[in-house]
Amino acid sequence: MILEAGFVTFFRTLAIILAVIYGFKFAAKYLLPFLLKRAVRKAQEKMQHPFGKEQDSHYQKGKVGETVIDKKPTTSQRRSNQVGDYVDYEEID
Repeated sequence: MILEAGFVTFFRTLAIILAVIYGFKFAAKYLLPFLLKRAVRKAQEKMQHPFGKEQDSHYQKGKVGETVIDKKPTTSQRRSNQVGDYVDYEEID
């Protein structure tokens, strides 16, 4: 079906474009802030949750001013971070 260009199709297209524009404005004004607040709140809870448990356990382990060592370093942590071997060189004149 081929439509001819006319006033009716022009106004219908114009109405659809305006409806889409105002729909985006409505979403940006009312829905987007709600969704962003919810996402920030979830991220905040996710970041505070692991740290809260860790802090509580540290407070229960020792007294104020006492040094507490949680664990010994494993063998992989004891290795030095050498990138390569040291090569002694001689200057050539």
